[in-house]
Amino acid sequence: MNIVVIGAGTMGSIYGGHLSEHNDVIMVDTSPAVVERINEDGLRLQENGKDRVFRPKALIDATGIKTADLIMVFVKAMFTRTALVQNRHLIGPDTYVMSLQNGVGHEDILSEFVPMERVIIGTTNDNGVVLEPGYIRHTGDGETNFGLPSGQETDFLKCLEDNLNCCGFRAKASKNIRQLIWDKLFINISLSAVTGILQTDMGYIAENPYAWKMTEGLVREAAAVARGKGLEADEQKILEKVRATSLRSPAGCTSIRADLRDGRKTEVEFISGYVVRAAKECGISVPLHQFVVQMIHAMEALK
Repeated sequence: MNIVVIGAGTMGSIYGGHLSEHNDVIMVDTSPAVVERINEDGLRLQENGKDRVFRPKALIDATGIKTADLIMVFVKAMFTRTALVQNRHLIGPDTYVMSLQNGVGHEDILSEFVPMERVIIGTTNDNGVVLEPGYIRHTGDGETNFGLPSGQETDFLKCLEDNLNCCGFRAKASKNIRQLIWDKLFINISLSAVTGILQTDMGYIAENPYAWKMTEGLVREAAAVARGKGLEADEQKILEKVRATSLRSPAGCTSIRADLRDGRKTEVEFISGYVVRAAKECGISVPLHQFVVQMIHAMEALK
């Protein structure tokens, strides 16, 4: 399969590296240092204490490259549209575009470039950290779930499932991908948002009664919105999962916390911001989420 991975950060490198074992993979990234390192030394992944080297091709400008069977988008959510505009020439009449990005609503942007029946959305529990350009520590693997927003099953999805599993992932095509994405969203709107505002480790949320009270309120608001969208949302089960995640990774650093700490824009508009927009559509009040979005945007502006 001809695959283009846009974004050679942590997740793009993990997927691009492993997929290059059995596919023709091109990595596209805006960083000259990353592209140069991958092309000269290979893409290095540290897994289980050992380095593995993969050899995908890396480019800053993919002009002249043939259209792809699959484009996987691994840039920050707010840069998705720009990244696809810059690489629109890679999209052919049969190209699928896939997002495993944090948050919800990516299909709305992807469908500006391909018909909705060729948009794939999903979620993954794989994670890692950048050690240096072109060198990633793969800190944890988990299930990758994906599917069409419509829930339809297709031959391409089955082929992609087999391909990912052949390359070392634990992947499954799902007919209920929206539910699975919301299941992960509950972790992000609670732990990621609250640790971002408090600038604290994940374990603090379950241990501090005030932080936990805020987390409970955010989960209850989001659960009401999920039910308004026709999805399942058992608040007690969600809160048990959030608490367990907090306690299981006491020193964990969420993406929103790291972005605010390092002076970067966050993906809050695709996480808590999405809940606010969906709540408006459903006629549901979500004051805590409105506060969280405003607070995080205010913190983004701090120098």
